[in-house]
Amino acid sequence: MKFGLFGGAKASRGGPTSDSHGYRDFIDYVMEAEELGFHSSFLVEHHFTGYGQVSASLSLLSFLAARTSAMRLGTAVVVLPWHNPVLLAEQVATLDLLSNGRVDFGVGKGYRPPEFEGFCIPQDEATERFDEAIEIIRKAWSATGRFSHHGKRWNFENIVVEPAPVQKPHPPFWMGAGSPESIARAAREGYNLLLDQIGSIDLTIDRVAAFKAECARVGRAYDPMKVGVTRALYVVMTEEDRQKAYAMRAQQIRTIGGIARGPGAERYHNPSNFADTNIADEDAALLGTPDEIIARLKRLEAGGIENVLLADATATKRSLRIFASEIMPAFRTPAPVKRVAE
Repeated sequence: MKFGLFGGAKASRGGPTSDSHGYRDFIDYVMEAEELGFHSSFLVEHHFTGYGQVSASLSLLSFLAARTSAMRLGTAVVVLPWHNPVLLAEQVATLDLLSNGRVDFGVGKGYRPPEFEGFCIPQDEATERFDEAIEIIRKAWSATGRFSHHGKRWNFENIVVEPAPVQKPHPPFWMGAGSPESIARAAREGYNLLLDQIGSIDLTIDRVAAFKAECARVGRAYDPMKVGVTRALYVVMTEEDRQKAYAMRAQQIRTIGGIARGPGAERYHNPSNFADTNIADEDAALLGTPDEIIARLKRLEAGGIENVLLADATATKRSLRIFASEIMPAFRTPAPVKRVAE
């Protein structure tokens, strides 16, 4: 099992000092994670929230590319309806070049109405805009020379996208999905799969099984590292830590409740309903002592999950170090025993 990071910097408004401090802390956090053996860092893209979520994920990933050397750098996700697809293809290819082929390109069509309203883009156009943008980006990275495109939303004449990405034929595409239909589409159309942090362990295992089955049905080779399962992380060492973690988790669910997708997640669609949920019984989050977290990860591992992305609500180096020293060793393959010649 491999572990990565999910989320991004948090910067409160109030002047350049507060914003830059939040980003500097996050950059130090990611660098520490690489030193401790974490595999990847996936950044969100959100706009107009008022509470400091990452908006320019590719810019931040470019900086991280210069400060890291081995960690995979992912987007989770770039919302295609808001971007010029040719400019985006150039930016991602440049990031792939600068990082020496470490980019994982997660894409989505968006789900938050205020963001579409802010961009003055009708949300009911999201799917068609997404589909056309993907067509253009794939063409941009696969064309052997110049190409043109004339579609409903975008027109380009006699262009070539430079530079070419390092990864061939292009950086891996990832798609956030949760419903049976979207999971099947991800498998059919060659996307790796990103699963949310809200689905229960059993629901998450079922979703991974559905993705694997659809890959088999369409003749696509399956690799468990092509599925990234996000889990909220709250490492607790005392009972006081636990109560604080419960409160933090409840608030987080109220904030991101609209992200839930698929069967079994309906109770999260209306965040006010979460008040009736016993947070201590919810098993989606990695909330507990190191031993309790290991037990939940073992359940995921038994369900075929090998790539876990941690959304650490505290984002502290202390929690990273505890996770690396007390949890990660339970999932490392032991080195082969060297036999002494008799």
